[in-house]
Amino acid sequence: MAPKVLISDKLSPAAVQIFKDRGIDADFLPDVGKDKERLLDIIGQYDGLAIRSATKVTEKIIAAADNLKVVGRAGIGVDNVDIPNATARGIIVMNTPFGNAITTAEHAISMMMSVARQIPAADASTQSGKWEKSRFMGRELTGKTLGLVGCGNIGSIVADRAIGLRMKVIAYDPFLTPERAVSLGVEKVELDDLFGRSDFITLHTPLTDKTRNIINADSIAKMRTGSYLINCARGGLADEAAVRKALDEGKLAGAAFDVFVRGTCEGQCAVWCEELRFHAASGCVDVRSPGKRGAAGRRADV
Repeated sequence: MAPKVLISDKLSPAAVQIFKDRGIDADFLPDVGKDKERLLDIIGQYDGLAIRSATKVTEKIIAAADNLKVVGRAGIGVDNVDIPNATARGIIVMNTPFGNAITTAEHAISMMMSVARQIPAADASTQSGKWEKSRFMGRELTGKTLGLVGCGNIGSIVADRAIGLRMKVIAYDPFLTPERAVSLGVEKVELDDLFGRSDFITLHTPLTDKTRNIINADSIAKMRTGSYLINCARGGLADEAAVRKALDEGKLAGAAFDVFVRGTCEGQCAVWCEELRFHAASGCVDVRSPGKRGAAGRRADV
């Protein structure tokens, strides 16, 4: 009997076809991931589960997944999967760490440029019929110091792009070896040193108990006045209330976030700075299908 796989989030047709081409009985139900009760009712009949970010593989879901052998995440982060409970049940959890690394890194660079030049606010002003050239004075990136909190797959690509923009790049990452730092052309520093030296800070780390609110009132107090904060990684890495206060008081010149604790800004955008965006880092035609095809292929092989 062919293994059964539930695809509970939206995937490209090409990714879905990979399962079928390899003789897997795949049910493509892209709305099930948002329906916790329905997912709970049907998960017991499947050997594999293919997800993106909408599906939450909780302890309760895992307990009901009597036949589940593998969970495949089409993307990098697996914080929506209860890994300890999955491991205890012998369920393999897989991701695609390189699937959208380039486009996410480019997105972070784009957000940094956008907030530095106040492009969203300037666009809104121009669209309203105004011509306020003197109001929107931007900051050049050349010669500025970029601090990377996390220098793994995505952070290292951001470093490469930033060096190409003639920025000085420093990085905090407990897993970054001195040799790797040299090969990337970055200076490895401690976190407090990064806060004090950076003109721009970008976050490229998963959300864990250790990284939750790594940006908070205390860390912001150590930053340069007039610095910028960019988060295209995970909501919860920054204390949003503390960032808002720092923006209001002028401690931070700008913040470019496309992730929030609650998943969406839900009205928060109006009270932040003018450069906030939804989580669109993987929303690029060059990455969405390859990333999902890669995830599908790996899960099909398993």
